[in-house]
Amino acid sequence: MSDLIPTREEQDGDGEVRYRMLYESEDKVYTRHIRGLYTRVRKYTGLPLLLGFFFLPWLNIEGHQAVLFDLPARKFHIFWATFGPQDGFLLAWLLIIAAFALFAITTWLGRVWCGFTCPQTVWTMMFMWAERVCEGDRNKRMKLDAAPWNAEKVLRKGGTHLIWLLIALATALAFVGYFYGIRDLVLDLAHFRAHPQGVFWVAFFTLATYLNAGFMREQVCKYMCPYARFQSVMYDQDTLAVYYDAQRGETRGPRKKGVDYKAQGMGDCIDCYWCVQVCPVDIDIRDGMQYECINCGLCVDACNSVMDKMSYPRGLIRFTSEDELETGKTNYLRPRLFGYALILLAMTGLFVHQVATRSPVTAEVLRDRGARMYRESRGTIQNVYTVKINNMDQSPHEFEISIEGKEGYDYSLRKPRDIYLQPGELFSVPIRVSVPKAQLKDTKHNIYIVVRAEDEPSLSDRHQTVFIGPKQ
Repeated sequence: MSDLIPTREEQDGDGEVRYRMLYESEDKVYTRHIRGLYTRVRKYTGLPLLLGFFFLPWLNIEGHQAVLFDLPARKFHIFWATFGPQDGFLLAWLLIIAAFALFAITTWLGRVWCGFTCPQTVWTMMFMWAERVCEGDRNKRMKLDAAPWNAEKVLRKGGTHLIWLLIALATALAFVGYFYGIRDLVLDLAHFRAHPQGVFWVAFFTLATYLNAGFMREQVCKYMCPYARFQSVMYDQDTLAVYYDAQRGETRGPRKKGVDYKAQGMGDCIDCYWCVQVCPVDIDIRDGMQYECINCGLCVDACNSVMDKMSYPRGLIRFTSEDELETGKTNYLRPRLFGYALILLAMTGLFVHQVATRSPVTAEVLRDRGARMYRESRGTIQNVYTVKINNMDQSPHEFEISIEGKEGYDYSLRKPRDIYLQPGELFSVPIRVSVPKAQLKDTKHNIYIVVRAEDEPSLSDRHQTVFIGPKQ
């Protein structure tokens, strides 16, 4: 009995307590198709994201895929730049910027990320479009589901699921293509020579997309997304979100167009339930702000269309703030929002500067780990180092190594060969740095080993290390 709870009507006519399952599945949500401002905005914000996601892997830049996360080679090609594991701090920085952007947007406009640009929302919109094309709008889908199985139902349901599977497969191919290489992936799958891991991930993401956007939908937003749980922490009295104007709408009830409903003590809400029928998470916005609301604005479009038919003013349900509902005014210039904006601007500026000034050539210097810390030969003191050069540029380069150190010292350097590296190549070269013994005045002093491309001197890296000699 531990997984049972009483229903809202705790007792029936005989006084017997009735129970329902705590984990009982929710009823299927049948959304009504609506036209309006926010419906168009959702379309025009989702379309560029979809085009970028599906077509970006097919774009080539300087002989490689525009965006390719080559995990085995530890190279991450993003347009004209190539990043390596040593650039991981940039990813962490970017994620922090994204988090602050989310905080700022939520403080200003509520949960609009979820309603307009979240991948779960965008893909659910595509799946709902497939349902509407094959099965019709809300009432037709309800009748079709209630009807017995026949040829028409099999054809319509089969068409819906076929489109779902095609969208899911295209999604999986595009996503895995960012890591595998989209052209190689498609060709390898077509010729049955794809790596088993590639096949597994394509199948996994196809199934995950099919289930998430086809069946789970609002349950992902309600129960699986953590953003829904902590969004209220970022809201304040002036956050713009979807609200129902209860002072104007109550008392709600049906009526005929043209009657003097105010004389009957009624508000503008005609209790048509369109705001509920268009809601993708199946809530009634008239019950007040709820954490499930994704601020998609569909209920606003639905209510405005009904208001137009009734010749009532628009805005019974609208994007507004609690302060505006209570006092008629929203305070847009508030310290919290300015603080988020300034921090976001500063972090974004620093990030852009760091990426713009980042050198695609990196050098790492390791001292010789042998038993002797220095060598003495023909009146010189020698230190041996290993220099690791990583050419993350998109072009091959020949590199030179030079030494910068304490003034008054004559440094000489020996390396075994010329250094010519292909794009993305990592190479280790031992070098020997010598200083005349007569010139040494300190047991230890700092030197700088500079790696520079001969054909493009701006591509360079300067690394500090220590030169050790005998005790003076």
